[in-house]
Amino acid sequence: MSVLIPLPDDGGPGRQRRTAGAPARTGHYTMCISSQVGCALGCVFCATGRMGFVRNLDVWEILDQVHQVRAEAPLPVRGIVFMGQGEPFLNYDNVIRAARILCAPAGFGIGAKPITISTAGIAPAIRRYAAERWKFRLAISLTAADTQKRRSLMPIEKKYDLDELMAAVREYAATTTQRVMIEYVAIRGVNCGEDDARRLGELLAGIKVRFNIIEVNDATGAYLPPDRDELERFRDALGRHLRQPVVRRYSGGKDVHAGCGMLAAFAS
Repeated sequence: MSVLIPLPDDGGPGRQRRTAGAPARTGHYTMCISSQVGCALGCVFCATGRMGFVRNLDVWEILDQVHQVRAEAPLPVRGIVFMGQGEPFLNYDNVIRAARILCAPAGFGIGAKPITISTAGIAPAIRRYAAERWKFRLAISLTAADTQKRRSLMPIEKKYDLDELMAAVREYAATTTQRVMIEYVAIRGVNCGEDDARRLGELLAGIKVRFNIIEVNDATGAYLPPDRDELERFRDALGRHLRQPVVRRYSGGKDVHAGCGMLAAFAS
């Protein structure tokens, strides 16, 4: 399962139209692709996690997602994010092989930097990734800076807690000049307070990060995104405590359950 994400044209007439207040023109696409069918990690706010784990995807199945979509897309696919179904670092070898083919000139020719691999925190795989010095971007799904709170949202915390996870992230950060991408699923009344921002500042101190806020998408209604005021207060608090780039990430496709954290299907 994959999602095609339109991105605006960043130059020329497209920029002029945005300056004038008109809609931006789509210039190219990024694809969100899957590495597994289902997921074993069981994050409580994620529809894929509720499916449970079915199986790993083979290299050809990962690549075929891009091949099929690229054959029909009217504009080029210039970026790949391994943020669809599954935990990429629990299918490490196949994901890395697929990423290498995606960026190879004789493969898909996408390039290494526009490829992002996301993990919920498989610490040994992060260390392996750091040791192998791949040039693909790495994203860490964090969602809480407190162990008890993170454990209630992301059961992977029980196996690799924040201390072990951040030690691995620091090892990775020492191998790259890129900012580590931190993904933070914002949930109303749960993890968007002043204390959460303070803990994040302490946890991430000394690491160059790009902090991505992703508002929760939960079709069950059990978890709600922060309202405008709560989100603005949280961003202000991050400005005081984190003092690093903060981005509110766009998540389209909610109306067809294709937003971040909404990918679920019955498959074999």
